[in-house]
Amino acid sequence: MAAAPEECDLAVVGGGILGLAVARELKRRRPELSAVVLERGPAVAGGQTGANSGVIHAGIYYLPGSLKARLCVEGAREMYEFCERKGIPFERCGKVIVARDESELGRLDELERRGRENEVPGLRRLSAAELHEVEPHCRGVAALHSPATGIVDFAAVARALAAELSAAGTPVVTNCSIEGVESRAGRIALRSATGADIRARFAVFCAGLGSDKLAVAAGASPDPRIVPFRGAYLYLRPEKSALVRSMIYPVPDPDLPFLGVHLTRHIDGHVSLGPTALLAPRSPADLLWPGTLRMARQWWRTGITEIRHRLSRRTLARAAADYVPELSPGDFDGGFAGKRAQALGRDGKLVDDFVVSETERALHVRNAPSPAATSSFALARLIADRAEPGLA
Repeated sequence: MAAAPEECDLAVVGGGILGLAVARELKRRRPELSAVVLERGPAVAGGQTGANSGVIHAGIYYLPGSLKARLCVEGAREMYEFCERKGIPFERCGKVIVARDESELGRLDELERRGRENEVPGLRRLSAAELHEVEPHCRGVAALHSPATGIVDFAAVARALAAELSAAGTPVVTNCSIEGVESRAGRIALRSATGADIRARFAVFCAGLGSDKLAVAAGASPDPRIVPFRGAYLYLRPEKSALVRSMIYPVPDPDLPFLGVHLTRHIDGHVSLGPTALLAPRSPADLLWPGTLRMARQWWRTGITEIRHRLSRRTLARAAADYVPELSPGDFDGGFAGKRAQALGRDGKLVDDFVVSETERALHVRNAPSPAATSSFALARLIADRAEPGLA
């Protein structure tokens, strides 16, 4: 296992797909830099990168002009290219976003407008009959079809990035949890859980669930705060997987940065249903923070629905049957779960776009929800653009 250096030019905190992509981008620009990636877990991709639906998003949902919109479309193209070069399995299986009835057509129209303005490749509107041709077992009055949406194992991508960095002389140090941050005479000192310091000229924090605490330790504002959400998925029994050819998504609520419960094919052959979206506070302080209380007052009805989905497999399975009527609760067995590091403002609003902030000798990724994995190479360029002056 690689050891953390006492001194370096660049330290990247977080060995998920984004932290590794940032280290790779900065080393490609400045190969003379001594750099290190510091990961708290026993292996890379142990957090959000390794516990998600594995979808390479095409860029339909996001407000035109937002970072998400621009970086998702760019990032998806680069993700496919990287996987082809590295021999990482992926599939452009496509997906449909389905309007169940007439009441959802207005929101579907808005998604179509966004997708076309974001230049999502191949996007087309489907009638009920055309939907049946793409997904024969799916029911709906209309849909959007995105043939460029795909699936991959993002943890495999992260491992390939880590291997590339290690081969080029940039150590990826695991079991290295950073507990404190301090500025010192032209350096930023990162205190590890063992008590040892890593002193760097500049640091980039891609720390997921711990991003807010490390940013505050470095002198940043406590707003926004990370309030984690737990997402749970059920697996469809293999004998029923033919009922879902690609991916089947609902028309989402435009006021929430979640896409709703959906059916997704995975690169390993599984088909999953999920995720639920329940608060998973790190401590009572997360629950008592003013932003959390304000969010709860606004979205309590949505919270009750998510609790029902979490407590009852039957209730969650009924959400799938809204789109694929042949599915029943007995068709699901097993599953997996992950946590989403969702930034929440003091005003109670869930932060939707990517957020990167600065402190002395450091950049902090304060919010990197989906489609951060899809966008990782493009987002890494934006972060590198902002980090380079600190490494001059």
